[in-house]
Amino acid sequence: MEARKLIDFLRVMERLKDAPRHCWTTGGRRESVAEHSWRVALMAMLMADEFPELDIDRVVRMCLVHDIGEAITGDIPTFIKTDADRVVEGREVDALIGGLPEPWPEWLGALFDEMEALETPEAKLYKALDRMEAIQSHNESAVETWLPLEYDLNLTYGEKEAAFSPYLTALRAEMRKDTEAMIGDAKG
Repeated sequence: MEARKLIDFLRVMERLKDAPRHCWTTGGRRESVAEHSWRVALMAMLMADEFPELDIDRVVRMCLVHDIGEAITGDIPTFIKTDADRVVEGREVDALIGGLPEPWPEWLGALFDEMEALETPEAKLYKALDRMEAIQSHNESAVETWLPLEYDLNLTYGEKEAAFSPYLTALRAEMRKDTEAMIGDAKG
């Protein structure tokens, strides 16, 4: 890739470091989109032994790029994101990757299509991990940072996505126990 094209793309991607997410860190600051994507990718890498039949490198790549549109749109929490927001974000992703030299637009476009369709085991794993990382982040943040609707949402968010795998179902159940403990402590 031509050096200037790479630098220009990286400049836009740098915005993900400053794009705040809805969740807070244990240190008491808002999490960034880049931090979320990094940890989803780390989770995917650590799943290699649990899913030896999957192309884990492909899953890691999905996790690394899944929120690049938010460099332009910012993060919109799932519980308020509309279809119109998804269309705008999709357009931004197309524009971002379309500015890259071949083979990247075609390659990344196919990856995003696969992620959107959620038909391959790799796409299903990426989506489940994306959801579960959000739950893990909430479970690590102070319960005072939660919105009232999150007390119920955090009990079920990601269960549907994890259901295709006994391992992920068990992992999600453990996260639910942590959520229940936090809620119980908050109600004191």
